[in-house]
Amino acid sequence: MSLQSSKNVLDGGWGWVIVVACFVAQFLAYGSPQSVGVLYPEWLHAFQEGKGMTAWVGSLVSGVGLIASPVCSACVDNFGARPVTIFSGVMVAGGLMLSAFAPNVQFLIFSYGIVVGLGCGLVYAATLTITCQYFDKRRGLALGIVTTGTSVGGFLYATAQNELILLFDLDGCLLIIGALALNLMACAGFMRPLNMPAYYLKQKAALERTEEQLFENPPADDFKTTPGTGERTLTVKDLLIIIDAKDITITTTSKKGGFMAGSAIVKIIKEKRQAYSKYMHSTADFLHDRNFMALCIAIFLFSLGAFPPVLFMEDVAMSEGLIDEVSIIPLVSIVAVTAGMGKLTLGILADVRWINSLFLYAFTLLGTGAGLLLIPISKSYVGLQILSAVVGFFSGNWSLTSYITTKIVGLDKLTQAHGILMFFGGFGIVLGPPVVGCFFDWTQSYDLAFYFSGGSVLLGGVTLFLCALPRWDKKKADIDRFDIQYTSNCDKVASVA
Repeated sequence: MSLQSSKNVLDGGWGWVIVVACFVAQFLAYGSPQSVGVLYPEWLHAFQEGKGMTAWVGSLVSGVGLIASPVCSACVDNFGARPVTIFSGVMVAGGLMLSAFAPNVQFLIFSYGIVVGLGCGLVYAATLTITCQYFDKRRGLALGIVTTGTSVGGFLYATAQNELILLFDLDGCLLIIGALALNLMACAGFMRPLNMPAYYLKQKAALERTEEQLFENPPADDFKTTPGTGERTLTVKDLLIIIDAKDITITTTSKKGGFMAGSAIVKIIKEKRQAYSKYMHSTADFLHDRNFMALCIAIFLFSLGAFPPVLFMEDVAMSEGLIDEVSIIPLVSIVAVTAGMGKLTLGILADVRWINSLFLYAFTLLGTGAGLLLIPISKSYVGLQILSAVVGFFSGNWSLTSYITTKIVGLDKLTQAHGILMFFGGFGIVLGPPVVGCFFDWTQSYDLAFYFSGGSVLLGGVTLFLCALPRWDKKKADIDRFDIQYTSNCDKVASVA
């Protein structure tokens, strides 16, 4: 699709169909993982394992997909959102159905934690990427609606799984939920690609370009948009596509043999190595950006501390003797529905021009941390419900991650940067619940665990707030100004002017 036609479809039209399809996709994929707190007590009773070991199931299903985000983003970048979503539907549905036949927690860690987790990671990368491609001015609102699907899914699935367990037992519940997840493949049908994925571009280039055109030296060092024109010069990804297309063509011609074919293959190898080297350097450049690195640290600490309450909230209430069994509207459902409200609200606020999205994200971390620190003090079920609502609302800041990443690195580098960011988030989610479970096994109380969780989230918020202060940019500008070397008085006067 041309650049001009791409601009015409932004912020409307088929984009809203994409939003609905992505909303339903996240609803179906994340419904069960977001309400895993309902399944957690059932697994404890069924397998008679420790809380720390059983917690690995809930942590991996949310963390593995995020840890594998660089790979998931690369899949979306190369194959497009539609094929990736179809494949993820098979993984999520297959993992859920396979979990119904789990003989022990170790098998459940693989089937539910890893297989379903990877499928969810692919859905998350595909839905966010294609939504960002279709929206510009209303990107915050669109991402807020899409990511609300996880919260609505968690709210409805928590009650639904609770009722299905009573009617069909745990195994029947997982089989029915897995069958519903197959509808992810139907959602993929609406994800019409705005730009042709890299894999198809490579095939098209190999078919359409002649060998002489492919071996022309492209301007590989120019990665910026040419001023005054509507055409883009070659990016690192474009260069990789051209070189891979050369590779495909040379592979077919080299079967005839000859010295020229051998020298051409050597040339292709050198060019591919240089292109991949530039690709790795461009990826590493993200970590040199102060705001992006602070965001990575903040999302790691947030994931480390904020995810365990979703998994352990029901067990906290039962351990304290506040309830005898899971209530009709579980605490996980309260967290999910308020998180959905938070995603919509924060997404709308992110589109307001005078609001700094980095400061907004830091504020949500401070609010989440304060709510977590108050959970051990609360000794009533109503108090836990209120704190669950507070933590859930501020946990809706997941709708801001893609928006902030786009603001920092730009839309062209979104998939690379977002993959790195989600890797840090997934690593924190994987570590959080087992650490909290071990704290309980050690002290037989959740108090110390929630103090640890709240402190981690508060530390992330303070770190991001301090690093995002504009004084650092001002200091850097002053340093750059003093580094200017003047060759004459005329240059100095011209600079002052």
